Amino acid sequence: MTIRYSKDHEYIRVEGDIGVVGISDYAQQQLGDVVFVDLPAVGKAVKAGGEAAVVESVKAASEVYAPVSGEVVEVNTAVADNPGLVNEDSAGAGWFLKIRLSDRAELDKLMSEAEYAEFLKSVG
Repeated sequence: MTIRYSKDHEYIRVEGDIGVVGISDYAQQQLGDVVFVDLPAVGKAVKAGGEAAVVESVKAASEVYAPVSGEVVEVNTAVADNPGLVNEDSAGAGWFLKIRLSDRAELDKLMSEAEYAEFLKSVG
């Protein structure tokens, strides 16, 4: 399993040709209490860096960008029903969508966990 991070604080956890996408723990902390999640339709094609979902908190509404290109194969209806899951377990139960990767090479443009930890030091 490979985990990569974007500069927009999305993560993708890759298992085979499917990537599970969500926002990092840092991102959910910055947002505060999440009150609404707008998920894409299954079957939607997403492009790396393009909008994939929207998350709203008590502070702001933010786009969630696709870290890689591909097709949405599943969405997490549990976060739509209970947006607080994003705050409780952003890297686990609080995931947003699953993408079938169309180009694995795009993963190389994302940060490893160690690189993301270093990146957070520069934004903090």
